[in-house]
Amino acid sequence: MAVPAAAAPVVSEGLAGAVGLVAEVTLEVEARAEAGKLWNTQPGTMAKAIVKEALNHLIDDLKSTHGDNLACVVLYGSAAAGDHVELRSDYNLLIVLKRITPQDLRLAQAPMREWQRLGHPLPVYFTVEELQDAADVFPIEFLHMQKARLVLHGRDPFESLQVSTANLRHQTEYELRSKLIQLRRLYIPASMSAEKLCALMSDSLASFASLFRAVLLLKGQEPPAAKPDTVRVTTRLLALESQPFERIFALRSTGDASLTETEANDLFGAYMAQIERVIEAVDAIETT
Repeated sequence: MAVPAAAAPVVSEGLAGAVGLVAEVTLEVEARAEAGKLWNTQPGTMAKAIVKEALNHLIDDLKSTHGDNLACVVLYGSAAAGDHVELRSDYNLLIVLKRITPQDLRLAQAPMREWQRLGHPLPVYFTVEELQDAADVFPIEFLHMQKARLVLHGRDPFESLQVSTANLRHQTEYELRSKLIQLRRLYIPASMSAEKLCALMSDSLASFASLFRAVLLLKGQEPPAAKPDTVRVTTRLLALESQPFERIFALRSTGDASLTETEANDLFGAYMAQIERVIEAVDAIETT
C-alpha cells in the first residue's frame, strides 16, 4: 500500500496500493459456483463482500499466466470487509507465487493491463516464503489483510500468521505520525476551499481508520472489519470526541460537501486534534 495536489488523500505507504475507479458489473457468485469455481473462503472471512465481474476474468487469466506457480490470490481491504464505497474505495489484491522472477512478472503484464484499464490498482506480489519472513516489517498490512480478506484462489496464506506486538506498536506510531505530518501539509493548500478540505478529510480518514485497527489490537481489542465501526470502538476506548469522525464519514458516504469554508475548517481542527490524541495514546503503550 496520484490525486490533485490541493486535496491528495493520506494513503498508506505500506501495501495498501493506489486509488482506483471501480467497474460496475457485479460478480455472479451462483453462476461461478455452478461452474465448479467456488471461492475458497476460510471461516471468519467476509464472504458477503461485494466483488466485481472483473475478478472472474483476472483469476482465470492469472491461472493461465502463472500455472502451477500461482499459490493463491486474496482480495483484502474494504471490498472484503463490506464497507466498500463505489468510485472511492480500492479493490486490493495480494497475489502469491511460489517463485517470482522478472519473467514471471513480465508474463503478468497482459492481465494486469486489463485490470488497470478498468481502474483498479496493481496487485501486490509476494512469494510464499516472503510472506512468512516479512511479518516483522509489515505487521499492520498483514494484520489488515488477515482481518478483512477473501481468498479467491488457493489456500489462505494468513491462517497461521504471527505478528510481534513490539513491531506492531513501532509501525503503528510511525504510520500515524507520518500521516499526521502529511495531513498538515495538505491542509495548507486545501484550507481556502471547503470542497477540497472535505475531500482531504474524507480520504485521509479512510487511511487513519485502517491504522486504528492496529491501535485496537495493541489495546487488546478485536477490531471490527468495517472502518466506521473501527473508528467508533477506538473513540470509545480512548475517550475521544466522536462528532468529527461521524461528520466526515457522512461526507464520505454521501459525497455531500455542502459545508461552508468556516465550517469545514472548524471540522478539520476538531478532526486533527483527535488524531493527535490517538498518537499520544499509542506512544504511551509499553511493549516487551
